Amino acid sequence: MKTALAIAAAGAFLLSSAAGAAEIKVLSTQATEEAYKELVPQFEKASGHKVSTIFTGTLDALKRLANGEAYDLLIMSRQSIDELTQTGKVVAGSRTDLAKSGVGVAVGKGKPKPDISSVEALKKALLSAKSIGYSTGPSGVYLITMFQKLGITDEIKPKLKQTPTGVFVGSIIANGEVDIGFQQVSELSFFPGIDYVGPLPAEVQMITVFSAGIPSGGKQVDAAKSLVSFITAPAAGNVFKKHALDPGG
Repeated sequence: MKTALAIAAAGAFLLSSAAGAAEIKVLSTQATEEAYKELVPQFEKASGHKVSTIFTGTLDALKRLANGEAYDLLIMSRQSIDELTQTGKVVAGSRTDLAKSGVGVAVGKGKPKPDISSVEALKKALLSAKSIGYSTGPSGVYLITMFQKLGITDEIKPKLKQTPTGVFVGSIIANGEVDIGFQQVSELSFFPGIDYVGPLPAEVQMITVFSAGIPSGGKQVDAAKSLVSFITAPAAGNVFKKHALDPGG
């Protein structure tokens, strides 16, 4: 893996040598954050580019873009990148899929782990929980639909607690605000102070693909493309896997 990353780094260095070192401004949602943070320092060292990244929730990211904030690269759900492309905020054809993740379940540290091995077991766990945490991101949007499909919306509505944009569901599990919480597997698996239970049953699972896109009017297009090439190199896939993400689309 180190050899393959070194080759990718050499490519990034050649690109930077041709274009000159640049500061790449990135706006990213949080599902790919840990893998990205591991890869970017290697890219910076090899390429000479500097990467400045803001990590936030989907709603806040969209608000920042609507307010006219300028970036050289966006990392969001594929759906969000596609929607921004349709409105002209992302360059058509620039989307690159990075990794994907399903929705996972977690409880407080040392708390009994509910059975979620089947749809019926999951339904029972939701009805038994005193409080349920979910996000404003793609997983949270999906869960509302899932609750409706399970026919339990009315029963669990008083128990639901949604985190503000950019706040990890793991934080309200860890501090005891909720008994059980749902978010992307990559965001729950290693969160401190909680116990990861597992992914949703396959029958009700939703996989979200996270992608990069070049914003229209970005100043460091070539440098941003070299960063995307680096974090999508075959060896980088092992870093994504390490952080509970499946590389690619």
